[in-house]
Amino acid sequence: MRAAVAATVAWSLWEVRATVLGVGYRDDSALHEQMVRFALARLQAGHNPLTSWFPYLGLGSPQFLHYQSTPAILTGVAGLAVGPDTAFRWSLYLLWCLWPVAIYFSARLLGLRPLAATLAAVVAPLLHSVPGIGYEQNAYLWAGFGVWTQLWGSWALPFAWALTWRAMTDKRFIAPAAALVAVTAAFHFETGYLAFGAILIMPFCDWAHLRARLARAAVLLTTALIASAWVIVPLLAYSRWAAVNQALAAGPSANGYGARLTLGWLITGRLLDAGHLPVVSLLAAVGLAAAVARWRRPAGPERAGPERAGPERALVAMLCACLLLSFGRTTFGPLINVVPGHADLFFRRFLMGSQLAAIYLAGLGGEAVAARARQLSWLRRVPATALAAAAIVYLVPAWRYSDAYDAANAAGINAERLAGSQDAPQLAALASLLRHAGGRVYAGSPRDWGQYFTVGGVPMYQYLASLDLDEVGYTLRTASLMSQPENNFDAANAGNYSLFGVRYLVVPAGQGAASAPLPSGAMPVLRTSLFAVYELPASSYFQVGDTIGSVAADRADIGSQTLPYLRSALPGQHRYLGVGYAGDHAPAPTSPVPTSPVPTSPVPTALPPAGSAGGVLTSRPDLTDGTASATVRLRRRAVVVLSASFDPGWNVTVDGHPATTQMVAPALVGVAVPAGEHRLTFRYSGFSGYPELLSLAAGALLAVCWRSLRRLNE
Repeated sequence: MRAAVAATVAWSLWEVRATVLGVGYRDDSALHEQMVRFALARLQAGHNPLTSWFPYLGLGSPQFLHYQSTPAILTGVAGLAVGPDTAFRWSLYLLWCLWPVAIYFSARLLGLRPLAATLAAVVAPLLHSVPGIGYEQNAYLWAGFGVWTQLWGSWALPFAWALTWRAMTDKRFIAPAAALVAVTAAFHFETGYLAFGAILIMPFCDWAHLRARLARAAVLLTTALIASAWVIVPLLAYSRWAAVNQALAAGPSANGYGARLTLGWLITGRLLDAGHLPVVSLLAAVGLAAAVARWRRPAGPERAGPERAGPERALVAMLCACLLLSFGRTTFGPLINVVPGHADLFFRRFLMGSQLAAIYLAGLGGEAVAARARQLSWLRRVPATALAAAAIVYLVPAWRYSDAYDAANAAGINAERLAGSQDAPQLAALASLLRHAGGRVYAGSPRDWGQYFTVGGVPMYQYLASLDLDEVGYTLRTASLMSQPENNFDAANAGNYSLFGVRYLVVPAGQGAASAPLPSGAMPVLRTSLFAVYELPASSYFQVGDTIGSVAADRADIGSQTLPYLRSALPGQHRYLGVGYAGDHAPAPTSPVPTSPVPTSPVPTALPPAGSAGGVLTSRPDLTDGTASATVRLRRRAVVVLSASFDPGWNVTVDGHPATTQMVAPALVGVAVPAGEHRLTFRYSGFSGYPELLSLAAGALLAVCWRSLRRLNE
């Protein structure tokens, strides 16, 4: 049996071997690889990545708090030995190729027999779906979505389900189950929902022993929540400051595809076998029928114990529950609001739980077919090797489709490496210039000419992530409050460049430059056959100006509420709006317009001229270390704006004395300063309770483990 699992792993290792080659990523892997490098750098500097300011995207954010960052930290630790980029590529390669091993051993732990576990492991890497973002190659490889943290979660969730099922009948498994549920949540938040969901669902798979199962589930749920507190509590504490992705909030990515479309994919086989004959889907259907048939059938001796429900019940229940959850708001409308954190979830992603259940059911289906075949007298005379060959032939459509996809993925990697090699001297000159000079960079965005400005197949704004440059344009990658306004960045409005602190503009060379409008005063500093680099006038992380009014917004509409301001002439005039955030009062304007208050929409574009409030004498930004300082000289009371996303962790001192930060539209951090010359220092302080929460998690797991063992020995 295990030889078949080993052969499946060997096949994957060969098929996707191009994954270990160094290459620029065109998908989410660019962000994940950058997070690994950042984690390593912070660890080498003696700092905790969880409490650090991640400065590169979305004008900065506490990314390691808002996002599932445990995989990046663990891979960063591995990077101490082999380098962060190498560690990232090999983690992606090995986690995917060895995933059948996790399926096999979790299936055995769940209670499936060896043949069913083996067949589940064999089909595990063969899935392809219409959405393409579940437990399948397209979700992870270079040619796909690059949802690397989900891949980590895909290893933890099978064991979390299996241990949760075992914990329903054996108290010894409560502590391990709680630990695996907590690990799943730390690896990938949405996968963590599926792990916690199993605790709520599995007790009801055996009504005859419901009371005892509910008691164990309550202990398990409490322990898992405490063990996950170091992830959950900071998220809740900072949730008010985590932006909702407005660009996707109204579409199926966030709301789900709905029951009709999703069930259509399931029935037609396109949830597991998109692009080829539904071979895995048919096995899963047979397994589902067998599981339903066994629902009330007494279990065999191997399942003797205080309760005799087989794991088939758990698989059917989880398949249905994950499907229902994936329907999302498209089907359930406001009822979906009962799900904690619903505003931040992408409900289509929960299809991965249905796929996982279907993988196990496919193993059961294959086992049922084999059992039926053994009952046919004429098949008993057929050699076992012939039957194995028939099974291989049956899966050929799935293998051929995967082989074609892997070949296309490898071709894309090799083409990108060739393009990067050809452009290497120019790209090295770009990296040298920008790293030496410092400052924020803009090289287009998905909303403008940036989508056509590429290095091979990778957009330049995304390639800059591989250089660890502070940039504007690689949008919607963080939960910073500036993420949505960044998506509304107007490259034709010169005031947006100063507002966002952009110092350098990188545009395509030749004919493409015509589509990239240059702000007045932009000075060329580097020209190549691939691009041109311009330095913008008076660009700095710090700006001095007046707040003349206010706008009301919260995390769900900060982008749309500040859009009129971004499109106005006010940013170029160093005139700002305070933000009354989430029901709070906006700070008093430093220089209110003498007529009527400034409305939120439309923002006035013609205001009386005003003299300069002052200027920045010197500045020393070090956002990688979460600090920025400046000396300013003001003619009157004014606001000093740091072009970094607002967060409650920002503190500021003026001449050594603490001052109060304020949010300045669109969502920047500022401070009101009186006339005169002053020294300002902004410093970011992250969530400080991690040591206590981690200690609490360890204590809870040890206490439950000790209690369970003590009761067994009594």
